[in-house]
Amino acid sequence: MQASIRTGPVSNMAMWAGRSLSGLVVLFLVFDGAIKLVPIAAVTGSLTELGYPVELARGLGVLVLVCTILYVIPRTAVLGAILLTGLLGGAIATHLRVGSPLFTHLLFGAYLGVMAWGGLFLRDERVRALIPLRR
Repeated sequence: MQASIRTGPVSNMAMWAGRSLSGLVVLFLVFDGAIKLVPIAAVTGSLTELGYPVELARGLGVLVLVCTILYVIPRTAVLGAILLTGLLGGAIATHLRVGSPLFTHLLFGAYLGVMAWGGLFLRDERVRALIPLRR
């Protein structure tokens, strides 16, 4: 028998806050994924500085966009958030390896991850059931 944790209904304000947070994350990730699909100087220069071959740009762009699409679809949003967390963790590790500035580069992936999970927590009852915050 499986125990079920029920959460109360989320307020309209919390729902919209969650959608807004998630929307900001999605806008950034769509932009980030899209610019990796076309060979622009900012992307190729950045990849070179980080020690990655330029040929990986398109694959990374597709990966970011697929994870973002999974995050947007309500049925697969938790899977998308998990995959995005792994992707952002890789970005954090990369910036740590090359000695990037702490608050602007190194922790940016953490900021984005907190926003993604926070938005999902506010808009998805399943996540609130998994991570029950008590008063």
